[in-house]
Amino acid sequence: MTELLTAAQMRAIEEAAISSGEVTGLELMERAGRGVVEAIFEEWPELRETSHRAVVLCGPGNNGGDGFVVARLLKEWGWKIEVFLHGDPEILPPDAQANYERWCEMGEVQSDKEVDDLTGRQADLFIDALFGTGLTRAIDRNICGLLSLLTTHNPRVRSSPPIKNVAIDIQSGFDADSGLLLRGEEPDKWYEGYFADLTVSFQTAKVGHHLTPASQRGFWGQAQNGSLRVKPIGLQKELQVFGMQNDLVELVEPTGWPHEKLGHDHKYSHGHALILSGSMGRSGAARLAASGALRIGAGLVTVAAPGSSMMECAAQLTAIMLKKCDDADALLALLEDPRLNALCLGPGLGVERAKGLVPAALEAQRATVLDADALSAFGDCPEALFALLHPNCVLTPHGGEFACLFPDLAAKLSAPPSKGPAYSKLDATREAAKRAGCTVLFKGPDTVIADEKGHAAINCSAFDRAAPWLATAGSGDVLAGFITGLLARGHSAKQAAETAAWLHTECALVFGPGLIAEDLPEQLPRVFRSLNHQN
Repeated sequence: MTELLTAAQMRAIEEAAISSGEVTGLELMERAGRGVVEAIFEEWPELRETSHRAVVLCGPGNNGGDGFVVARLLKEWGWKIEVFLHGDPEILPPDAQANYERWCEMGEVQSDKEVDDLTGRQADLFIDALFGTGLTRAIDRNICGLLSLLTTHNPRVRSSPPIKNVAIDIQSGFDADSGLLLRGEEPDKWYEGYFADLTVSFQTAKVGHHLTPASQRGFWGQAQNGSLRVKPIGLQKELQVFGMQNDLVELVEPTGWPHEKLGHDHKYSHGHALILSGSMGRSGAARLAASGALRIGAGLVTVAAPGSSMMECAAQLTAIMLKKCDDADALLALLEDPRLNALCLGPGLGVERAKGLVPAALEAQRATVLDADALSAFGDCPEALFALLHPNCVLTPHGGEFACLFPDLAAKLSAPPSKGPAYSKLDATREAAKRAGCTVLFKGPDTVIADEKGHAAINCSAFDRAAPWLATAGSGDVLAGFITGLLARGHSAKQAAETAAWLHTECALVFGPGLIAEDLPEQLPRVFRSLNHQN
C-alpha cells in the first residue's frame, strides 16, 4: 500500500535526509520545482509544445521557494511569467531566499499588495505556491482577496478560454492533515469558486488530500474534482526507514489480495456467511448484502429471515439459501452449526429486531458486520453495544450513524477549525475503533478504516477514482455483504473492510453512470479478472 504522511512526518523525513548529508534543502526545492513542471506537462501536454503565460503566487515560506523554482524553469522553457510575493523577501527561509534571488536575475517580483485584479491578465496558468503543507492557521484577509480573484478563472464559473489553476502541495487555506479549510473569522464565500485543476504533492500524498470533511463537503468536492500527481524527490530510503519506525496511514490498494480459489477447494473452504433479514417488505437490503457476500467468494450464503418475509425471500433467492429466524433463540439455534463463520446484521433489519438479535449474534463470537439498523438500535445506549463487541467485528457507520454512536467525536469533527493540525475524520475513526474495541469503517467518498490498535487506512473515491454513482440506495448494503463474504473467507476484520471498500469503488468505476445497487456485485467477476491479469 501507499503511505500517506502528515505535514510533520514529511518535515521529519526531509530533515533526516538533509541531516544525513545526502541532499541539501536547496536540492530538494529544485527537485520539487522540477516535479511541478513535469506534472503540468503531463497533465496538459499541449502546454509543452510552445510558450505560454503563467502567474505564480509565492508565499513567505519554502512553498514560495518552490514557486520561484517553477517560475524560473518555465521562463527557461520560453514562457512569459509574472511572480507575486506575499510577505517580506528579507525574511524568507534561506533556501527560498536563494531561489528568490535566482529568479530576480531573470524577472521581476511584485508584491501581492499591488494586485488589484488578476482577471485582466492574459495567462494560461495560475500557480498557487503560497502556503502548502506548512499552513497551521487561517489565512488573512489579504490572501482571501488574492485567492478570490482566481474564482473568475474557474471554468465552472466564468472564463474563456479556461485558465488552469495549479496548487503546489495543497490548495492554500487547507490543512494538509485533515483536509479542512482553516476558516478563522473570514467568511467562507470567497472560497466557493477556487479549486485546483491540478495539485502536485512530493514523495507521497498527504493525509488531507484524501479526506472529505463532512462540514465542508462542497469545498473538498471542488478540490477533489481536479487531479493529484505525486512526484518523487529522492526521499524513498528515508520514507522506508520512517515507515518502519512509525505506524503510517495507508491508501488502500489491491496489492497482494488473495481472491482466487484453488483446485482442491470446496465450498466450505471459503466459509458460510449468514445474513439476517428484516420483516416483509424490508428484505431487499439483506438480499443485496447476501448477493455481495456470495459474489465476493463466500462458499455458501444463507439469509435468515422472519416468518413474515420467508415467501418474499424465497421468490427472489436461488444460489443463496434461506432459513427461518424469528428471534434471538432461533438465531442461537442456527449458530450451533460451527460452519456459519461470518454474520451480517443491519441491512433492512429493523431497529426493534436488531435490539434482540445483535446481542445473540455477538455472544456467538463469530466474525460479525454491524451495519445500518444494527447500529441505530444502540443510538441511545452505545456503551451497551461496545460492551458486547469483540475484535473480529466491523462497524460500518455513515455520518449520521457515527454521530449516534460517537456524538462527542462527531461534534469535534464538525467544529470549524481555525488552526491546524485540525481534528480529522481519521482521528475520529481511530478514536471510535479504540472505544468500540473493533474495526470501524467510517463510510464516505473518503472511507476511513481503523482497528482497535489504531492502525488505519483510507479508501478514497476521488480524483481518478471518483465514483459519485455510489450515492444510491442499497450501495452500503452491498458493501456490508462484501465485508461479510471476505470475513467468511478468513480475512481479518481490518483486511476485509479495506478490501471490500476498494472493490466497492472499483465496481462502481467499472459500471459507471446509471449504477444501482444490484449492479455492484455483478461487476466483481470483471474486476477480479482485471486484477488477475495485472498480477
